[in-house]
This record gives sequence, structure tokens and C-alpha cells, in this order.
Amino acid sequence: MAVTGWLENLRAAEKTALLQDGRRKVHYLFPDGKEMAEEYDEKTNELLVRKWRVKSALGALGQWQIEVGEPALPGAGSLGPELITESNANPIFMRKDTKMSFQWRIRNLPYPKDVYSVCVDQKEHCVVVRTTNKKYYKKFSIPDLERYQLPLDESSLSFAHANSTLIISYQKPKEVLVAESELQKELKKVKTAHSSDGDCKTQ
Repeated sequence: MAVTGWLENLRAAEKTALLQDGRRKVHYLFPDGKEMAEEYDEKTNELLVRKWRVKSALGALGQWQIEVGEPALPGAGSLGPELITESNANPIFMRKDTKMSFQWRIRNLPYPKDVYSVCVDQKEHCVVVRTTNKKYYKKFSIPDLERYQLPLDESSLSFAHANSTLIISYQKPKEVLVAESELQKELKKVKTAHSSDGDCKTQ
């Protein structure tokens, strides 16, 4: 079963854990050389960050690619403040899950709710967001469902709009909820270092 297959991949990965600033940070190294780093709220076990890194064909480490959590601001640190401020006016897409749902937030979308259309494209296995005024269009996949080889279900999709932010939610299938619960049990077996230990690298 695909759900079991991904769980087995997680179990087989080499894992290290660090407790820092109220977050439990877990680093996974898979047999194929891929790396995944996750950060959980220490008290609630809510997933705050998930990012991936792969090696190039020449063996060099690539940049971390964020799947869940705040995106890095493009050019931050190299552009002037005025350019960074200007870029902040563009729509900002990020994923921030809840216990029961995958959730995405698109900031800087000031249009009223009835302008938006959010639907599933079964052929491309993705979610499509568009506006009737043709001011915004985006397609995105749900990597978790792909890893568990589960289909997209339009009835699990919903959205809301407030404070110039479009919030898209997709109710997690029961298979994912069970798998996430099993993963938390697995992570409890991983010895967790503390940032004060001084000999554990942070991600």
C-alpha cells in the first residue's frame, strides 16, 4: 500500500532531532541522498516547516526548497529596502497546515471573495486558483497526496478570504491522519538533542 510505502521510507531514513526555541527540528537523510528537514511546535506537534534538499549530478548540495512554512523573501539581504518593500506588494504564496487540513495562504489579494475560483484539475492532479478579473492564476500540487498516492477529492477543498488573504484548505484524508500519527510515534524514538548541547548542527 502506498501510504505504508512512504511511512517505511521515513522509518528507513537516518534521523537526527534537535529541540530549539520551542521547536522540535528533525532532519532526515534518505538512502538516495535526499534530505528533508521538518520543524514541529514542541507542545502541539503542529508542523511548522518542511523543506527538501537534493544533490546535483556532480554531488554538490542544492538550495533548500520550502514545502511548508514561510517562503524566503526573494533577494532579501541583497536588494535595497525600497525594492524589498515593492516586492512585498506582489501576491505571496505559502503553505501553513493545521492538524486536520493542508492549508495555503496567498497574501496581497485584495479582490472580493466572489472573484475567486478554486478547483481540482484531475488530469494534472493539482489545485487551480484563478480570478474572474484575470488578475491572478496559480496551479499547485499537494506533495503529501502524491507521496501517499492518494487522489484529489474536490469535496475536500474549500476557501475563504479575509484581510487581502485567500486561505485555501484541503481536508486531510483519514489515511494521511493515520500516517502522521504513526510518524509522531516514530519520532518519539529518535534521541533529541538540545540546542545548549553545542554538538548538534542545526538546519
